Amino acid sequence: MPWRDVVDEQRGRSMKKDVSSPLLSVEGLQTWFPIRKGLLSRTVGHVQAVSGVDLEIKAGETLALVGESGCGKTTVGRSILGLTPTQAGRVVFDGVDLLSLSSDDLKPYRKKVQIVFQDPMASLNPRMRVRDAVAEGMRSFGIGSSEADRTDRVVRLFERVQLDSKHIWRYPHEFSGGQRQRICIARALALEPELIICDEAVSALDVSIQAQILNLLSDLQSELGLAYLFITHDLGVVRYLADRVAVMYLGRIVEAGLTERIFNDPKHPYTRALLAAAPSVDPDVRGAAPPVGGDVPSPSDPPPGCAFHTRCPDVMDRCRDQMPEESLLEDGRVRCFLADSSHSG
Repeated sequence: MPWRDVVDEQRGRSMKKDVSSPLLSVEGLQTWFPIRKGLLSRTVGHVQAVSGVDLEIKAGETLALVGESGCGKTTVGRSILGLTPTQAGRVVFDGVDLLSLSSDDLKPYRKKVQIVFQDPMASLNPRMRVRDAVAEGMRSFGIGSSEADRTDRVVRLFERVQLDSKHIWRYPHEFSGGQRQRICIARALALEPELIICDEAVSALDVSIQAQILNLLSDLQSELGLAYLFITHDLGVVRYLADRVAVMYLGRIVEAGLTERIFNDPKHPYTRALLAAAPSVDPDVRGAAPPVGGDVPSPSDPPPGCAFHTRCPDVMDRCRDQMPEESLLEDGRVRCFLADSSHSG
């Protein structure tokens, strides 16, 4: 099947979706890791990596999940895919709760949600030619009528991610970092997904290469109607690519909304601190709020009340022992006592 036909077929499927309802809905997700000690490896506590996260992604849109290292955002991505066991919550994809499915029933959905990891070299088997790495998933899911057909598909995928198709028989070490990430994107596309989770997918690349990969992802989204969950700490990437932003701190979403509103009118002190710490050439943005100080508390022993109160410049007495409820905004939500009460629901 020619690449253009593949594009038209996938675009046709995306247009049939009810875009008013979310493609992916994450509800009350909890993922905790046991802390074991002693000769008998008894559980003495838990690392509360994800504590009740709610997210929604519509077909064809990009949601950026941002926060400092250790906030739990990568665990959210792995939990959605079923790579990390969860303790509670629902992951509803296209109306089906994936966490309630058996392994056999889950298989058809695995091809619809793919992931591109941060380190492309670690994602590729160094002993496997890249043609086989890209075709491996096709073989598992019965895509392609023969090995020759799958090779033809790999050639077209290479061309689509702007790689020389003559190089499909090379090994991963024969490519640059940016080229290897393009191969990982081709491997994800090979299964004709509807959602791709990009876990710090450009953070290990040079700035100029980052821009090329982001342009490629944007083009693919326009052509195929793909949805992205873009996990990153780089707010510059967020502003370029994302439709909406969810800000995560110590296992919880503290603010969510449209990208422009988040950048121009952040409601949570943590969001303001992240923006202040991000490099910017705009003097109105630079220094608009003090960058966040101190260290992220341990997720194995989170502070009571609002988890951010130990670092918040606007902390109040009740922040230390009360968890703020979410206040609804016109374009999203925020979890802070300072939120405008007129937006609360």
